[in-house]
Amino acid sequence: MFARLRSDIQCILDRDPAARSTWEVLTCYPGLHALVLHRRAHWCWTHGMKWLGRFISHLSRWFTGIEIHPGAVIGERVFFDHAMGVVVGETAEIGDGCTIYQGVTLGGTSLYKGAKRHPTLGKDVVVSAGAKVLGGFEVGDGAKIGSNAVVIKPVPAGATAVGIPARIIPSKTGESADVTSPERKFNAYGITLEDDPLSQAMHGLINNASSQEHQIALLWKAIETLQANRSGTDCVPGDAALKECFEAEKLNQLVGE
Repeated sequence: MFARLRSDIQCILDRDPAARSTWEVLTCYPGLHALVLHRRAHWCWTHGMKWLGRFISHLSRWFTGIEIHPGAVIGERVFFDHAMGVVVGETAEIGDGCTIYQGVTLGGTSLYKGAKRHPTLGKDVVVSAGAKVLGGFEVGDGAKIGSNAVVIKPVPAGATAVGIPARIIPSKTGESADVTSPERKFNAYGITLEDDPLSQAMHGLINNASSQEHQIALLWKAIETLQANRSGTDCVPGDAALKECFEAEKLNQLVGE
């Protein structure tokens, strides 16, 4: 028990630069208190004392602001950072080394009792502030969930999910698609340097439309040149777009970089 507590304290010291000492973490970190109380509640739940388990989890919610159902399975070195308003459902599973920030919901979309209704997080998953992970699917090892994302489908290992509903930014060469350098194993809030996939698609469409208008303008200019070198009727329509007017740069700025 004490070895696991030391491990929990050390993982907080490793991931939170604001943590200054073991004593401070032990006395002032509600995420740690919620974990300790959850283990008592989970033991009661799995040993047939359902009401007592729920009551302990209820007290934990009152003291820490973190609501974890006693049936949830939580691994080692899990860090609830700030964590006010976190809700973890009955059939949720949280793997070793995960980090969960404030306002996160690991919720279910099914009303069938006994079914796997809540998500399973693999190892070293980061779920950022305000994210909602809803359903009985799996989030792979090392995946990142962006702030306020609403995840309703599985997330591959190492990928980053952003947006509403969440879109997947896949990992590259086995590394997570975030700002984590090879030397660092933890990245706060799962920030990514990659564009949102929807933003990338919009940029592609804008650039393609701009390129097509450019080619059409070149064709009309070529026709105009040929007409000038030959006598005959005017073959260039009056409404032909002889100049480009597609504001690709302005539209790209509106979509965002």
